[in-house]
Amino acid sequence: MAQSSKDPVLDTLEPQVRLKQLINYSNQVDIGPHVPPLRYYRSGQEMIRMANVYYKEGSLENAYVLYLKFMTLFLEKIRKHPDFRSVSVQIKAKNQATLREVLPRAEKIKSQLLEQYTLDYKKCMAERKQLEIDKKRKEEDKKKAELAKPSSIFSSQISRHSSVIKPPGLDSVIYPDYLGQDIPSAPPPTTTILDVPGYTPTIDRSVKPMDVTAQGRYDTNVLRSVVVPVQVMTLFQAMAQSNTFKNIETCGILAGVLEKNELIITHMILPKQKGTSDSCMTTNEEEIFDYQDQHSLITLGWIHTHPTQTAFLSSVDLHTHCPYQLLMPEAIAIVCSPKYNETGIFNLTASGLKFIANCRQTGFHPHPTNPPLFVEADHVRIENKAPLEVLDLRNK
Repeated sequence: MAQSSKDPVLDTLEPQVRLKQLINYSNQVDIGPHVPPLRYYRSGQEMIRMANVYYKEGSLENAYVLYLKFMTLFLEKIRKHPDFRSVSVQIKAKNQATLREVLPRAEKIKSQLLEQYTLDYKKCMAERKQLEIDKKRKEEDKKKAELAKPSSIFSSQISRHSSVIKPPGLDSVIYPDYLGQDIPSAPPPTTTILDVPGYTPTIDRSVKPMDVTAQGRYDTNVLRSVVVPVQVMTLFQAMAQSNTFKNIETCGILAGVLEKNELIITHMILPKQKGTSDSCMTTNEEEIFDYQDQHSLITLGWIHTHPTQTAFLSSVDLHTHCPYQLLMPEAIAIVCSPKYNETGIFNLTASGLKFIANCRQTGFHPHPTNPPLFVEADHVRIENKAPLEVLDLRNK
């Protein structure tokens, strides 16, 4: 059984409409032609890992979103990549095998969600009806109290003149009965039931996806927390010290797991790399991929030093980080500045992500600063006692 969203706004939607909204949101997957297709296949594997965790934890909505995104990406979008033909047959075959596993699972979850949404809707409508009944009863009680209460003028006269003679026939006065009248309530909102597609994700190009960010449930601006062990910064700077003395940048990959809707950095990998005074490039990335596959790790961001500069994201850093965040919205970039004794944890803004994704310049080049392209990440939590494993592949 799917878990209830506990969202009173979404619960008011008819089940089919609510499911359609979730599907529309899940279909919003874009690919950048300048991001190598292999990265999307790598990201797809991590997407499935996260979806499987959500599925095991019973968070069916989150699992369904990721499964649908995976299906949309590899049934529709990836084929449009200009370098799609460069992907090896083996990688494509492995991806097809995953798709065959995902399709029936997504269909099963869809049925479970529809069942839960139906229960949520019926419960919400029953609660609304009860509220109307309670409101009507309170209004009736208030009217009865008003009618039973003597007027203030008449009661004051009685208190001042105890010899006032009660007019004859007063007890036989019949007051108009207003209490039996029905109080009209506002008509319920009308919604149109939309057709729900089958398990193969499709996008209705004639209908703009409904904006569900107001409900807060499917808001892409709501990021999951990223837990960063404090050792990440201290150990990394210690391991980069020899390069720092030579004024050479050092970089590393941050990977981890998903637990209870939190992304937890558990591993820091220093790959083989080539560094200069203001840049760093990883080499032999297959070593990183193999290690992450063996330990079922998700890429959560990267870390690098600025040996002589402050902690910020340069134009090259912005372009390096863009693919990370396109594939994982919560991905972070940590910059350590030993000279100025400062550390920054950043992510691109929505406008910054869009701008950098469309920027075709290479090397160091100027970017606009208003609106800002990056900010300090506010979805990060530093943990003093969180464990961390470190793998240094530089000399292997």
